[in-house]
Amino acid sequence: MSNAGQPDTFLLGDRMVNRMGYGAMQLAGPQVFGPPRDRQEALAVLKAARAAGVNHIDTSDFYGPHVTNQIIREALHPYADDLVIVTKVGATRGADASWNPAHTPAELTRAVHDNLRNLGLDVLDVVNYRAWGNMHSPDEASIEEGFGTLAELQRQGLIRHLGLSNVSAVQIAQAQAIAPLVCVQNQYNLCYRDDEALIADLARQGIAYVPFFPLGGFSPLQSETLSSVAARLDTSAMRVALAWLLQRSPNLLLIPGTSSLAHLQDNLSASELVIDAQSLKELDALA
Repeated sequence: MSNAGQPDTFLLGDRMVNRMGYGAMQLAGPQVFGPPRDRQEALAVLKAARAAGVNHIDTSDFYGPHVTNQIIREALHPYADDLVIVTKVGATRGADASWNPAHTPAELTRAVHDNLRNLGLDVLDVVNYRAWGNMHSPDEASIEEGFGTLAELQRQGLIRHLGLSNVSAVQIAQAQAIAPLVCVQNQYNLCYRDDEALIADLARQGIAYVPFFPLGGFSPLQSETLSSVAARLDTSAMRVALAWLLQRSPNLLLIPGTSSLAHLQDNLSASELVIDAQSLKELDALA
């Protein structure tokens, strides 16, 4: 298995993590709802990721709901000292698998306690406040009440560090007026780059930027240029897309997800791929 620690590391909160991490979303069933198709392979994927050096796992108790956190606990608890588990709150799942906002103080408090219970933890390493917006892109709605609730739970000792997900620069400023941030998680990939300036600003502050849907999400990245570069480098298009992100900015932490051991190997091996200058120029021009 490839070494996830090869590309380098970044300080996330008070602990150094390898920049190639793992996102647990796909461990749940179809539409991130219900149990996985193959629970044993889901457990095996987590164990293989850890064996390969992954020490940053992204999850949420609304994946499933509860499913991914319970699988993480079954596979990896008691957790190694170097493992950082980042979760997020701010949504619930309907019986029809719908995604619904959950931003009241009571809902956020309940979500933190659900994460603690299902992960088997006394304190959560990092909790991201997931703003709603347009599901996969932010708006400018105030997040002060919701983020303030998490800051209070942090003061109570239930959370070590705070982050944000699906937010704008305005919302980041609102949060930073309340409590320090260690990471921001927004949509960003080879073909979707609205956050170029934000990434640079966060890098100057020493704050991690964690792109969700680094491979395009439910609609995988499609590009003739990407395919051409991958063919020239004799590798997969998805591996190139991940390697491009690693070379884009040193504060980018990757959390590609999969429920397949074979895909896990391909994803993690992106940390070993160095894209040459001409190929980078072609990929950069895709935006």
